[in-house]
Amino acid sequence: MKASVDRLISSDSHVNPPTEMWERYLPEEFRDRAPRVERTDEADYEVFEGRRKPIASLSSVAGRRPEEYTSAIRRFSEVRPGGWDPAARLEDQDLDGVSAEVLFGAVGDAPLASQDPRLTRAGFSAYNRWLADFCAHDRSRLVGIAVIPCDDPDDAVAEVGASAALGLRGAMIPHTPGVGEWRDDMWTPLWRELVARGWPAHLHVSAGTKRSIAPTPGRGDLFMNHVVSTKFEMPVTLGRFVFGGVLAANPELRLVSVEAQIGWIPFWKHYIDHVYEKHRYWTETHMPELPSAYVERQVWFTFMEDPHGIDSVRACGPDRIMWSSDYPHSETTWPHSRKIVGEIFERIPADLVRRIAHDNCADLYGV
Repeated sequence: MKASVDRLISSDSHVNPPTEMWERYLPEEFRDRAPRVERTDEADYEVFEGRRKPIASLSSVAGRRPEEYTSAIRRFSEVRPGGWDPAARLEDQDLDGVSAEVLFGAVGDAPLASQDPRLTRAGFSAYNRWLADFCAHDRSRLVGIAVIPCDDPDDAVAEVGASAALGLRGAMIPHTPGVGEWRDDMWTPLWRELVARGWPAHLHVSAGTKRSIAPTPGRGDLFMNHVVSTKFEMPVTLGRFVFGGVLAANPELRLVSVEAQIGWIPFWKHYIDHVYEKHRYWTETHMPELPSAYVERQVWFTFMEDPHGIDSVRACGPDRIMWSSDYPHSETTWPHSRKIVGEIFERIPADLVRRIAHDNCADLYGV
């Protein structure tokens, strides 16, 4: 029997800014170097810094069957407009029975990766401004997460402030900072700024890991294995915050694991405690509480389809896990989210369904 799902909020969905937006949102000094679309009789291409590449597809496959997936498409007009048009996005939310979404951009090292570090840095602010304008269409349903440059702590803090002033609601940070380690004192001002703003910090799979594998014809094995491996990189990253003492030192800091699924959480929480008890003395690693206590207090987790995680829902922590649709990326449940969620949640109590499908996310972001 399917679970009854009255309300859904997606804790992890995506936008796909149109290429043309860069010329509008970048500072004037960089606009003549912005990416552009070249339209030919053969196909549309994105041109940037001497590179000419087809329009990527896997970030915009919502509504297509897996057998219709391709790594690139012929025309930009084939991209689903909900990725960049907020009015179309609300229509797609309605089709899917979703009342609001938390929005991330493309995953990678930077929104606009340039050979010029100054242009790369400018791309962060340009993207955040574009996203803020996108969300301004209906901030009750479109919750934007700013991408924060983390090569310099002062710059990171400044971008958080600028993005908060635009109405964005959280920070996406890389798995490792550009300088030092997250545990270093130099990054303490960032954690304090996020706490002061009431902003969660987000770690999205593949974002800022400085390692990605593009879909390559004939080597699908590498790409598929990469997709799987990104889920298992997340507990390693989270462990830096736990064992490094970041969460203990900043008890109000909230951290979100995005798109890494949840089935691994019970084992991980058990094992970080086990390792801590075995090795805390000779490594001189001492915390007031067991590592799992900080996870249960300060870390949230998003997932799409993870029946094994739902089977272990109480061990995962029903107040800390949040459903997501991943629209419009290749793992999306759109436009069948209600059906899929109902099937996944059929064995758990209704009060937990409401928490995981709606309330936890609503509470975290004030939706």
